[in-house]
Amino acid sequence: MCGIIAAVAKQNVAEFLLEGLQRLEYRGYDSAGMALLSNQHLQLQKCSGKCSELKAAQEKNKIDGSIGIAHTRWATHGAATVANAHPHLSHERIAIVHNGIIENHQALRDELIAKQYSFTSDTDSEVIAHLIHYYLQAETSLRQVVQHVITRLQGSYAFAVIDCQQDNHLIAVRQGSPLLLGLASNGHYLASDAQAFNVACQDVIYLENGDLAEISADQYSIYQQDNVVIRKSQKLQSVANADDKAGHPHYMIKEIYEQAEAVRSTLRANLKDGSINEQALASQAGKILDQIEFVQIIACGSSYHAGKVAQYWFEEIAGIYCQIDIASEFRYRKHVVRPGTLLVTISQSGETADTLAALELAKTLGYVSTLTICNVAESSLVRVSDLVLLTKAGIEIGVASSKAFTTQLVALMLLLIMLGRRHQLTDKKEQELLNQLLDLPERINATLALDAEIKELAKAFANKQHALFLGRGSHYPIAMEGALKLKEISYIHAEAYPAGELKHGPLALIDADMPVVTVAPNNQLLTKLKSNMEEVRARGGQLYVLADRGCGFLEVDGIRLIEIDAPENAVAPILFTVPLQLLAYHVALLKGTDVDQPRNLAKSVTVE
Repeated sequence: MCGIIAAVAKQNVAEFLLEGLQRLEYRGYDSAGMALLSNQHLQLQKCSGKCSELKAAQEKNKIDGSIGIAHTRWATHGAATVANAHPHLSHERIAIVHNGIIENHQALRDELIAKQYSFTSDTDSEVIAHLIHYYLQAETSLRQVVQHVITRLQGSYAFAVIDCQQDNHLIAVRQGSPLLLGLASNGHYLASDAQAFNVACQDVIYLENGDLAEISADQYSIYQQDNVVIRKSQKLQSVANADDKAGHPHYMIKEIYEQAEAVRSTLRANLKDGSINEQALASQAGKILDQIEFVQIIACGSSYHAGKVAQYWFEEIAGIYCQIDIASEFRYRKHVVRPGTLLVTISQSGETADTLAALELAKTLGYVSTLTICNVAESSLVRVSDLVLLTKAGIEIGVASSKAFTTQLVALMLLLIMLGRRHQLTDKKEQELLNQLLDLPERINATLALDAEIKELAKAFANKQHALFLGRGSHYPIAMEGALKLKEISYIHAEAYPAGELKHGPLALIDADMPVVTVAPNNQLLTKLKSNMEEVRARGGQLYVLADRGCGFLEVDGIRLIEIDAPENAVAPILFTVPLQLLAYHVALLKGTDVDQPRNLAKSVTVE
């Protein structure tokens, strides 16, 4: 992982590749490189660090060609070094770029070393280049060789390969990791993300698992094994300008401020004449939803936290039993599926490897149907799910999710209403929930007005190494999300606990150097929460309380207070999310970290 861009065109493609890499920077990466072919001569440019370094190297020592491959790498095997950066070569003839993980790479490496191949990197990817080179000794067709090589590979991957002795085409393969073919009048292009294409391509083809594409400037063919297959193209949706922060210093703060409009857009897309449009999920959605008695949610990261909130909602509001699993755990445990269960996956990108694999497994386990909540209409999860509830957050560039998370919560509430009306949800309660959702954008904007106050509060965290987040009920997952945001972008170690669990261990951590952030809605658990907070104060801990104005808190010794207008209703957890995002952002600024591209993280996790 993380980003692939490639081209075969009727002109020099070096600038296109560089621009494509820069447009993929938001995904997170630690090194970059590109290889170009010209007159059967392979030219290579690589760097450890940002694409700006690759661009500087290109300006100093230009390479060019009409066929090329490029890559931004997020390290899995081997450190972030120039040697481990892609492309990887074999005997100055073969060059490859690869996303994914080759699980049997060590066995293949040992085999190739025995055949006198030398390795210059610690990556699993280099075995692909050497295998292709080895089999080309007995076969002249690059396509046939690659077709044979993929039978030797175990794992998830997408890769592109060029052969300097066949410099009019390239070969690409998709198995698990996403890969798109871009179509244009002056050539053909490849990318792991449509964001890389910009205006170069008007139409794209989303390659399917097992597809092998043979691409030249004038034509392309797609194969499944040795059989030519036809894949339908579609118009490329507009992509974000990688330099457009709309006057904000970072994408993350821009996206935090876009949340009200993202919520409005998500509601507009799923409501019709003031009611939820079930047919937005699929034409036969009603018949499927009629069969649902239980819900199983699968997700990772922030999406998992959204699902945890929904678990409380489904059971408390709709009376529907709901189970949630982290996707990477769901894949590797035994399952008992209750009859009448809907499988729900949640993903911002729709390409999360663990979630996709869990969905494929789930399809064999007897669920009534599958539904995905996703922000990308053309993604793999959307294409393989029976029902689709699209969020309309727009492209999210910052690695740490903000508007994607809040719109996932909105989508989950819409799903709750659709299922709940078939169970214990009355017409009155349904309308009440819809009114809360419709009122949400205005309340989000009102909460954003606390930005300056939270910026001041952030100073108390600037020199801290650890933080504790507390919540109860449906606000406990919001505390989890707040802790995740802080650790993601400020690198402060942060953990979240249900407040009632303090006395079962976490109290041992409490001292004056451990800030304790508490999410305090005005609900039936408030009295219990206040007692938990007193446990912290009694041990010299400093509380930073985000509370609804109706809670009656006072700023006294040991308590710093931020009051928000979040009345006691179902959507209050969404409102409490916003100040926690702002807190993480301002702490990260004070600590001088890379807010949009935090170290070691990737936006779309396409490997297990």
